[in-house]
Amino acid sequence: MGYGAYSYEAHNAIVSSRSGKSAQDVFSQRRIHPSMNPYGVKARECRDSDEHPKSLAIVFALDVSGSMGAIPKLLATKELPGFMKLMTGCKIASPQVLFAAFTDHEFDGRPLQVGQFEATAELMDQWLTRCSLSGGGERAPAYQANAGGARESYDLAFHFAAHHTAIDCFEKRQHKGYLFVTGDEPPYPGVRGEVVKHVIGTEVSDAPFADVIAEAKKMYEPFFLAPDPRRYNNVKGPWRKLLGDRVIETPSPADTCAVAAGLVALGEGAVENLDQLEKQFEAAEYPRTKDVIRALTPWVESSERTK
Repeated sequence: MGYGAYSYEAHNAIVSSRSGKSAQDVFSQRRIHPSMNPYGVKARECRDSDEHPKSLAIVFALDVSGSMGAIPKLLATKELPGFMKLMTGCKIASPQVLFAAFTDHEFDGRPLQVGQFEATAELMDQWLTRCSLSGGGERAPAYQANAGGARESYDLAFHFAAHHTAIDCFEKRQHKGYLFVTGDEPPYPGVRGEVVKHVIGTEVSDAPFADVIAEAKKMYEPFFLAPDPRRYNNVKGPWRKLLGDRVIETPSPADTCAVAAGLVALGEGAVENLDQLEKQFEAAEYPRTKDVIRALTPWVESSERTK
């Protein structure tokens, strides 16, 4: 996947046409779209092509539970073209974006939805808006006895990225992609084989979440993006034990794309430091540049980043 050329103008026209629409109107799926059902999927592919000889895999795994619904809507009605504009400004040549959505396998029959890696505005938007947000769909199977409450199925998103994506940037060049996970709840302690069997259709053993993250880290640079300072403070304890300084305090849900773009630009060496990144953001006329730079500073200054 990932063929075709990206047009910021076309993308901006798509999202601008939805101004004022409700999330229910933008995300009309009430049940999982058949094309986003992960069951039986061997791999979602991010491949090189003549148009994109050095593709870069970028996964947005979005918590679409009720408390996190603002981010998918912002992506689809305003912010996603800005992410791509920032990528272009920082000379990230061939980003290919995959959207995944998740809720809680204990209570929702659509705990994981997965699109395809795409490079064009129209197809990125298609997969994003095929996501079914929390509040409808099938009830979960009989996992209720194990329900922990106040958690989401982040483990399924990491597991799918680690074992059900095939990305040329890593397979051909040993160059990692990027995995951005949004959320405001603690994770489950691990992935359970019976859940993976039901949702994805493969046989796996139970595994601690730390092991699942370690598998994903072989191919991706993973980051957990908390939507605002209040919710960051609520979840930083358990998440920082797993990801350290890769847990980012996003200024607001509206800044999710800009924070992700900054992390890619820094990770790819497209900018050498935050001063250069700030200039790129200002050139792109991003309105909350100072806030995003402050949010990225702890990661830039972290021991892991500066090794």
